[in-house]
Amino acid sequence: MKVIVIGCTHAGTAAVKQILATNPETEITVYERNDNVSFLSCGIALYLGGQVADPQGLFYSSPADLAKLGATVKMQHDVTDIDTTGHLVTVTDLKTGEATTDHYDKLVMTTGSWPVIPPIDGIDNPNVYLCKNWGHAQKLWTDAKDAKRIIVIGGGYIGTELVEAYQQQGKEVTLIDGLPRILNKYLDADFTDRIEADFEAHGIKLALNQMVQGFGGDGDEVTVTTDKGSYTADMAILCVGFRPNTGLLKGKVDMNKNGSIKTNDYMQTSDPDIYGAGDSVAVHYNPTHSDAYIPLATNAVRQGTLVGLNIFKPTRKYMGTQATSGLMLFGNTIVSSGMTVEHAKAENVPAEAVLFEDNYRPEFMPTTEPVLMKLVYNPENRQILGAQFMSKHDVSQSANAISIMIQNQNTIDDLGFVDMFFQPTYDRPFNYLNLLGQAAIAHADKAK
Repeated sequence: MKVIVIGCTHAGTAAVKQILATNPETEITVYERNDNVSFLSCGIALYLGGQVADPQGLFYSSPADLAKLGATVKMQHDVTDIDTTGHLVTVTDLKTGEATTDHYDKLVMTTGSWPVIPPIDGIDNPNVYLCKNWGHAQKLWTDAKDAKRIIVIGGGYIGTELVEAYQQQGKEVTLIDGLPRILNKYLDADFTDRIEADFEAHGIKLALNQMVQGFGGDGDEVTVTTDKGSYTADMAILCVGFRPNTGLLKGKVDMNKNGSIKTNDYMQTSDPDIYGAGDSVAVHYNPTHSDAYIPLATNAVRQGTLVGLNIFKPTRKYMGTQATSGLMLFGNTIVSSGMTVEHAKAENVPAEAVLFEDNYRPEFMPTTEPVLMKLVYNPENRQILGAQFMSKHDVSQSANAISIMIQNQNTIDDLGFVDMFFQPTYDRPFNYLNLLGQAAIAHADKAK
């Protein structure tokens, strides 16, 4: 069988490895328009902030690694057309300009996403940068060295991590976002209020609830004009989100309105010979039982692996996602899984929430740290919809525990009394997750 894989970051790399692990005799050709594979874009801020000394550590595979497994890897080759009837792809060699065609039995669409670039006046200003791939990271590394003032546009994960990285380097940083709160997709105001206060305490200027209207300035500076003011810096970095890169299959497979590809439980598109994974496809979001667009590396690796398991015959179903994610900002671990209250309301899902804060282990220990927690649940059936955590203590695995509970449709009653070990070095007789569940139980029972 001949399999063609288009795009080879997280999902593509995972698919190739799994296909060859399951069926090593498979003929696989990979077409990748860049000169690298498997780049961890989530590590860009760590690289730019100097926490990752060797940027090659941000690559967990290489064309040579995939070739050793048995794949034919063609880098800097751009697929320009897909003939789904004839099972053909048209490919241009970006180094020579030569165009060729190639035949497939099965096609794997892992073309990922691309930054949203709004049609704003001056967007092509040379001092306006993107932050997505290895090429962007290298350019930012070089050009930001001499910059004293940096504007970051977009208060999501990438934007906030860049803000911290550049502030730690002593640069004057301004964060602009069109919404009233940063990290609003992942956290409710109880958390973002504290994070924003921490940003301002570190000298970061916040320009929130402001829409960018244009870019101007000479060759040495860029001025960002919003509907509420203007801000001048040496460079501006655009981080306002991503869109699925699926133009090759437009009108050829079923897609959602946002351009993300629809797949079944086995990552198969409406064309039975085409599979999709990663940022180019929609995910099944378990809290709402519906499709959503959530471009995360965890989703991409999982889906790519499932493509490899299912491409020959339906073998393992996709379980969906809770969009579990996290980051660290100024020493605080910040993680979440599932829905925020704001998100639940937007989706018309009945939701109540309880906010709870307690130390993660007994006060008689030499040190301890408070954990800020919020649990979102459906008051009609008491099922857990989501949770958020923030602490100087490493609470990252708490989001994973909540993810499993959402996946399994557990209730606040389950969380309150599920078995968890006790040892004073690590926690209280009731783990803080149990205490959060018990707080939710009391909150729900009081509302009866």
